[in-house]
Amino acid sequence: MGINSRVFVAGHNGMVGSAIVRQLRKLGYKNIITKNSKELDLRNQLAVEDFFSQNKIDEVYLAAAKVGGIYANNTYPAEFIYDNLMIESNVIHQAYRHGVKKLLFLGSSCIYPKLAKQPMAEDALLSGYLEPTNEPYAISKITGIKLCESYNRQYGVDYRSVMPTNLYGPGDNFHLENSHVVPALIRRIHEAKQKNDPEVVIWGTGTPRREFLHVDDMAEACVFVMNLDSTIYESNTQPMLSHINVGSGRDCTILDLAKTIARTISYDGLIKTDPSKPDGTPKKLMNVERLRKLGWQAKIGLEEGISDAYQWFCNHESELRGSV
Repeated sequence: MGINSRVFVAGHNGMVGSAIVRQLRKLGYKNIITKNSKELDLRNQLAVEDFFSQNKIDEVYLAAAKVGGIYANNTYPAEFIYDNLMIESNVIHQAYRHGVKKLLFLGSSCIYPKLAKQPMAEDALLSGYLEPTNEPYAISKITGIKLCESYNRQYGVDYRSVMPTNLYGPGDNFHLENSHVVPALIRRIHEAKQKNDPEVVIWGTGTPRREFLHVDDMAEACVFVMNLDSTIYESNTQPMLSHINVGSGRDCTILDLAKTIARTISYDGLIKTDPSKPDGTPKKLMNVERLRKLGWQAKIGLEEGISDAYQWFCNHESELRGSV
């Protein structure tokens, strides 16, 4: 395996998938295979089977997923669990059936219990109740981890899982209701500045603490984990605890995040909270010691990363204008 491998990046049009493609190209990979959702519906078992039978794939980065923030998870729970279960089941199974030896599955920090000990280590998985607002999505991601572990145990393949913290950056979804907190706040505060609005109201009390990681850091970590020697990877994981956390190791309150974004955008209005809206999990910080010991850590600071994300948003604002 190496830069001449035939690598399928599932979800290459998404924020994470596109960052992985950028990272692979930066490293000199020559044979990157991509398909958009119109060309290949990963929820369709027959279509995925045909794709793998027609393409000799060496490695898979499974970044395709239906994702969204609290509002979207609350509003579309059936879509979140169904779409993600179908995508990961089809891709992982057909990868195995067609001889793919290496696969990297991207999960989410929401797999951990709502009241997990902080910072959340990998062994917190399945140790308590999940956050109700995104439980269907979390269950689908837990299933993906267990699919990888099960195929490894039964078939001797090398399917790995990484659990990113909250991601943001170029290519993010800036929809005002269905996006995650960083892009939603960037857009709302940007538009408030344009309209000279005196204040911006954010959901909840503003006290929950969250960790954020720039997507380019995440992409670098994904390729790093995929390329780890199998003996090194296995010596730092367990057969039934094979996933690795990826994060910055630092968190901040949602209110502080909003204020940081406001400074970046040069918005001088008031940031107010709305305690009638749900907060979600009170604190989510990843324990990233396992990955640090393996030799990788985040490089992009929050203010630098938000500035980069905001610049990308400004450069694409005209095409994003139709997104409510």
